[in-house]
Amino acid sequence: MTLVLAGCGNNEEQLIKRANKIHASILTVDTHCDTPMEFSDPAFDLGIRHDEGCVDFPRMVEGGLHAEFFAVFTGQGPRNDSTFNKVHQKALEIFNAIHKNVEKNSSMAEIATTPDDAYRLRKAGKIAAFIGMENGYPIGKDITRIKLYYDLGARYITLAHTKNNDICDSSTDPAGAENNGLSAFGMQVVKEMNRFGMMVDISHISDKSFYDVLKVTKAPVIASHSSCRALCGSPRNLSDDMLLALKENGGVIQICILGNYLKTPEPNPELDSKLKEIKDKYGDYNALPDSTKKIVRKEYNNIQRTYEKPATVKDVVDHIDHVVQVIGIDYVGIGTDFDGGGGVDGCRTASDVKNITIELLRRGYSKSDITKIWGGNVMRVLRKVEELAKKTAI
Repeated sequence: MTLVLAGCGNNEEQLIKRANKIHASILTVDTHCDTPMEFSDPAFDLGIRHDEGCVDFPRMVEGGLHAEFFAVFTGQGPRNDSTFNKVHQKALEIFNAIHKNVEKNSSMAEIATTPDDAYRLRKAGKIAAFIGMENGYPIGKDITRIKLYYDLGARYITLAHTKNNDICDSSTDPAGAENNGLSAFGMQVVKEMNRFGMMVDISHISDKSFYDVLKVTKAPVIASHSSCRALCGSPRNLSDDMLLALKENGGVIQICILGNYLKTPEPNPELDSKLKEIKDKYGDYNALPDSTKKIVRKEYNNIQRTYEKPATVKDVVDHIDHVVQVIGIDYVGIGTDFDGGGGVDGCRTASDVKNITIELLRRGYSKSDITKIWGGNVMRVLRKVEELAKKTAI
């Protein structure tokens, strides 16, 4: 028995060494974190290691995470000219805060907008800070804003969030479908994103919206933080038929490591009760001031950690396995949703991401496979989107 245990220990040590070696030689990319929500606090500094939250530059270095897409997130609200202008200004503030935080730590990181940037910064030992927009809501009905967001560094837009907007229907709006998928304006948005070289992100949008996007887009798309419906029935996830359509499009699904998208939750009345208390206490989250939102997020995360029955790194890799089995190794990546609810046992922060690699190695994935999963696939899509935009411009 002692010999067996020693053998297991040695094997685990070998996996850790292999994971360290792989991370030291490849580019690793996470396509979605909501850490910019913390930037409403002017004192928040990505260059300092924090005890709370999930992502900062020191913990990215610890985990061997080399590139991060920081989300310009705006929750869905009313849809009128006045609100569109306000949420547009809010988006601009978040863009500015991301740029300032990165510039303040220029010895550690730089803004990246292309795969070439990411690989150049990797070689220089710096973190590549990409930007993605979560929710097309700030566009309002002004198509010219897409170019502005592109010029500010955005390289994808998640077309909708938890509710319908003027672009398309959400997968989770309680009111149901409003646009019957992608609206006429949404078609213009997709075409404009293709024209400038922005990846169209289909996470959060309805099934009909997803298929409509694939009919309109000339470029491959991404799901920046979604998982597999065959393993977890959330409407936020992609069905096998959707995965097959994504492969035909040449896109990529970035597995989200948020528990409710990895495992169908078991009944948990205690957790439900505690979360209801927060909702009753604070009301509509999107209507709260930033300082209160920070308190709510902290309370919510504490309750989740205390009462949820968490998913694990094994569950994350189950979803990667499923994508590989259905459509192949070239169409899967990782979008953690850190600081937006993402995190599982074994991978709670950016410092833990190597544990996903260790589990991939344990299941027999090669260095070549892991290189694709941890960034190669999504960089391929971004490069293709860029190339098609350049051809269109000629």
